[in-house]
Amino acid sequence: MDINFEKLDYLKNGNPKQQQAYRVLSQNKVLEQLNEFDPLLVGTIPINIDIEESDLDIICCCTNKTHFRQHIINAFGGFPGFELWENTTVEPPAVVANFRINGFVLEVFGQNRPSRQQNAYRHMLVEHKILLERGKDFRESIIDLKRQGYKTEPAFALQLGLKGNPFEALLELE
Repeated sequence: MDINFEKLDYLKNGNPKQQQAYRVLSQNKVLEQLNEFDPLLVGTIPINIDIEESDLDIICCCTNKTHFRQHIINAFGGFPGFELWENTTVEPPAVVANFRINGFVLEVFGQNRPSRQQNAYRHMLVEHKILLERGKDFRESIIDLKRQGYKTEPAFALQLGLKGNPFEALLELE
């Protein structure tokens, strides 16, 4: 099934957690508040391999970190658990915020790279394609590995027998 991950409509008819995510994001106008930064929901919930503690990951393109940081504080700084920091382990460095809304932890990730070119979005598209090709048993094996503590990309790499850095190896499957 081909899904347009650029619009949240697919969540409306998804599993219960996807429907709840749709309600939380819509009612709180999360993507609308991030609109100037080309926000995209990525990660495990959109492709139905989430586990109990999975968060809602939103990536953004920010060309001015100071402006983005202030915008995030203004929009979400009042939510419980709000934290804001800079992730310098990625290139280019990113501004990251975490906070809670209605039972979900949200992570907003802003990087000076177009949203559709960011690794999180690219990984999700590759993973979605693999899940469609490999079917239900493969999906369940990924979820099982995630429950054992594996991150998503390493779980895929293990199940697919990919060598080297799992994040890079998955991108080679694009």
